[in-house]
Amino acid sequence: MRIAAAPISWGVCEVPGWGHQLAPERVLAEMAGLGLTATELGPEGFLPADPAERSALLARYGLRAVGGFVPVVLHEPGHDPLPGLREALAGFGEDMVVVLAAATGADGYDVRPELDAGGWRTLLGNLDRIRREIGLPVTLHPHVGTMVETREEVDRVLDGCEAALCLDTGHLLAGGTDPLDLARRAPGRIAHVHLKDVDDALAARVRAGVLTYTAAVRAGMYRPLGRGDVDVAGIVAALGGAGYDGWYVMEQDVVLDAEPPEGAGPVEDVRASVAALGGLG
Repeated sequence: MRIAAAPISWGVCEVPGWGHQLAPERVLAEMAGLGLTATELGPEGFLPADPAERSALLARYGLRAVGGFVPVVLHEPGHDPLPGLREALAGFGEDMVVVLAAATGADGYDVRPELDAGGWRTLLGNLDRIRREIGLPVTLHPHVGTMVETREEVDRVLDGCEAALCLDTGHLLAGGTDPLDLARRAPGRIAHVHLKDVDDALAARVRAGVLTYTAAVRAGMYRPLGRGDVDVAGIVAALGGAGYDGWYVMEQDVVLDAEPPEGAGPVEDVRASVAALGGLG
């Protein structure tokens, strides 16, 4: 397995007001201390934008960048997402995966509009344009609070365009898609994986509209791998059996209220996830 980390597991997030944001040096040092050698980039501004400067920083900790999360508005007729996307990807290396989210255009993931038929045509058309015109591996990340969240919306993407997917096991489950079922029925469309484990009782409250996404994350909806309701072993086995050879990015989204003591805090949960994945190798 090719295993990578992600800054969101340390509470580093693009959403304004998400919580206390740890310094890159601490996050990278703790990744390295766990024996990890690869990471996604994190939000804009977390790591240096200049590729050479960023690579040098990562190399100090024995790390390389494997991809990055890029929210883009894809559904608005008359808005061309390509220029802004090209600008956002200017510092991506050729071997990095673009993890695209169909952003609503608003900050955060607690509310979203519904798309009409015209919005869906625009979104699907833009996904195919991006696939053809961006010279990097591009995946669409179904994500709570974006325009592609529910099982119906995931299936609409699968049926309506040729975009590859990022299989985010947590966001899929929270949005109502069984990630193991998706891994089994559409393995050829999966080009990147975010491995999350989930407390499905909390996720069900998000699906029902009883709890906001942010409140659920703060309450511990995401768990260390093997300690929630996602069949992580089954998903890895299904993808491996189908020939998947891409990255498995461990993610456990958290909200930090303050700086945890050195050697404590999120790193302990990531350590547990690393151990769980070690048994699946």
